[in-house]
Amino acid sequence: MSALTQALAHPLDQPHVMGTFGRLPIALSHGKGVRVWDVNGKEYLDGLAGIAVSTLGHNHSRLVPALQEQVAKLLHGSNYYYTPYAEALAAKLCDYSGLVNVFFCNSGLEANEAAIKLARKFGHDKGIERPEIVVYEKAFHGRSIATLAATGNKKVQAGFGPLPEGFIRVPLNDIAALKTATAGNPNITAVFLETIQGEGGVNPARIEYLQAVRKLCDERDWLLMIDEVQCGMGRTGKWFAHQWAGILPDVMPLAKGLSSGIPVGAVVAGPKAAKIFTLGSHGSTFGGQPLAMRAGYETVCIMEEDHLLDNAAKMGAHFRAAFERELATELTSGAVKEIRGQGLMIGIELAKPCAALVAACAEAGLLLSVTADSVIRLLPPLIVNEQEANAMITIAVSEIKKFLAN
Repeated sequence: MSALTQALAHPLDQPHVMGTFGRLPIALSHGKGVRVWDVNGKEYLDGLAGIAVSTLGHNHSRLVPALQEQVAKLLHGSNYYYTPYAEALAAKLCDYSGLVNVFFCNSGLEANEAAIKLARKFGHDKGIERPEIVVYEKAFHGRSIATLAATGNKKVQAGFGPLPEGFIRVPLNDIAALKTATAGNPNITAVFLETIQGEGGVNPARIEYLQAVRKLCDERDWLLMIDEVQCGMGRTGKWFAHQWAGILPDVMPLAKGLSSGIPVGAVVAGPKAAKIFTLGSHGSTFGGQPLAMRAGYETVCIMEEDHLLDNAAKMGAHFRAAFERELATELTSGAVKEIRGQGLMIGIELAKPCAALVAACAEAGLLLSVTADSVIRLLPPLIVNEQEANAMITIAVSEIKKFLAN
């Protein structure tokens, strides 16, 4: 039996794949809209969207033909040459963000690595020998050595020391703590935070906090670097979640939902950071390749045409209101501690660890995740409608109530 035949016949038996993921016993086969099916024909509502990746859901009627056309034209050309869709997508991102230019890469991790490099070079260009970056408790920026050091999770850091130095960690939403931790330190070059911490438990940075950090960065000549990898690209009802605070970052890493399923990353820079990288100071073999750029360009065009930011805001409010209504008793008793997030980035924090709900909800026909041990996370595609949202809510509420009753 060939390797392909074996994999198709027994998809859950993968002895040659490293065991780095705690997978459910599910092998997905295909999808349409907000629904996916496994190889056994079982149907699921996709409340996770590939962890905020599948912006347009699955098998989108306009995205798929565009990608098929691009596959038949050109998959890769290298960065020795211009890629027209890269130029077009960069222009769109600059228009949406109010920033200046873009570097394309392959993932959120790579985008965050580039942001760290920008902050360090920004410091060296000013004569700072050992630049330092402010990062946050419960943050998650990736699993490379540098992004792991910036991440605020000792569990994922364990076993990979020594980690790079040059990071100062502070709690979120505490401007006094930020000022205290950086007082008198001439080596600070940047503040690096997620507008909404995804892996850390769907923890939003407050609007007034973001505004205060922006003001502090301006006063002290620091870069404000806002990681929008998970919460960006329309998920909260604006193109980028920090826009609710009416501020502009200097550096903005993006990925996940940018190309609706094709691997991509981007670093969007404002005037203060736009010229830090110069010829040869950074690069990526696959960054900005034609297929990913076509996917990104078509994704954002469809988002515009179908008013998906408005839909994300509307459906997000619907989800929140329904969960608050249906879980009112549990909220009052404290069994459900909080329902938080914005738009279609929703966290329901329980008073006890609830990882078992991932499998229970999947068995009931809903894909979601649990993050930070006790936070149920919903990240449905931005195309979700009210009927589909109600079906997701019904399953989630039922399984949460059953779990809390045990």
